[in-house]
Amino acid sequence: MNETKIFKYCLEKEIIIYMKLFKAAAIIILLIILIFPNIIFSQGSGNKYAGEFLAIGVGARPLGMGGAFVALASDVTAGYWNPALLSKINYPQLSLMHDERFGNLVNYDYGSVGVPFGKNATLGFSIIRMGIDDIPDTRNALIDLNGNGILDPGERLDPDRISRFNSADYAFYLTYSKKHNDNFFYGANLKVIRRNIAEASAWGLGFDLGAYWSPIDRLYLGANIMDITSTYLSWSTGKKEVIIPTAKIGTAYEFDVWKGTLIPAVDFDVRFENRKTASNAHLGPVSFDMHAGLEYNFQSLFSLRVGYNEIGNLTLGAGIKLPKLNIDYSFAKFSGDENLGNTHRISLVFTLEDEKFQRR
Repeated sequence: MNETKIFKYCLEKEIIIYMKLFKAAAIIILLIILIFPNIIFSQGSGNKYAGEFLAIGVGARPLGMGGAFVALASDVTAGYWNPALLSKINYPQLSLMHDERFGNLVNYDYGSVGVPFGKNATLGFSIIRMGIDDIPDTRNALIDLNGNGILDPGERLDPDRISRFNSADYAFYLTYSKKHNDNFFYGANLKVIRRNIAEASAWGLGFDLGAYWSPIDRLYLGANIMDITSTYLSWSTGKKEVIIPTAKIGTAYEFDVWKGTLIPAVDFDVRFENRKTASNAHLGPVSFDMHAGLEYNFQSLFSLRVGYNEIGNLTLGAGIKLPKLNIDYSFAKFSGDENLGNTHRISLVFTLEDEKFQRR
């Protein structure tokens, strides 16, 4: 009977906390709508997906959990997932990741470094590159006998006149994070975006704002408002694009299970691009996409992970913790089209775990 009462009490407490979380999420969404009404409610189709490469995610651990990581990021990858949590690192850290997708057509690379300073603050720098290299450029290779600009019978492409170009997107993050107390952290990103395709290029400048709160032991709440002031991309061709704010809101809870810990996590991406049926759910121009993940960590030695991301892909992952080095692997299955192939990701997190480098 006592155990039943305890269970009911714990359940009631969790329900209250989750209600507070959804209330906080609703307030954040409302604030964004009130602060940026002209941006949000006047978006044309030209502004959709302008920052899509920024939403792919970094690190094999979070990607193995379907991208449900805004409340869990506790290493240098927090510079991407939630800048508030970068202050959880107590030693300098370095992370690297390589990802090949769509039959090795697209290369996606990530690197970051985080350095604690003072008792409560951390600075970080991250870079993301997504590119398709060696694309054949046949615009000037046509032997056009009749001058109509169309490949007609009897005409051909001159291989000596075929050149090659790259299409690449870059994002550079400068992160500042501060620990307010053991239960509350906050942080921000300044990010520079560089995009190019052949001779055309674009620059953009944006800001992210993150927060983390642990209201009770082992319950974690996180939020990251990406591109909070909107990020404007200016192309050399004269075209303008806008990356609209995205609110990443999530929660996770940690249980003791089988000589280790079990952590379920759920995130929601709230966007204002009028995506409608291209999202999991929508309300007018506001769309909602869910990420869910589960991680089992055995005595801080190895981990197993499973997740479900916003485009309906099953993700799997595993990790091993070595002295000063974490090695993680994740797998994403693209079930909609076999021609897209599956995605394998490997990432490393190196910690300079030496007393002389420890946070003081």
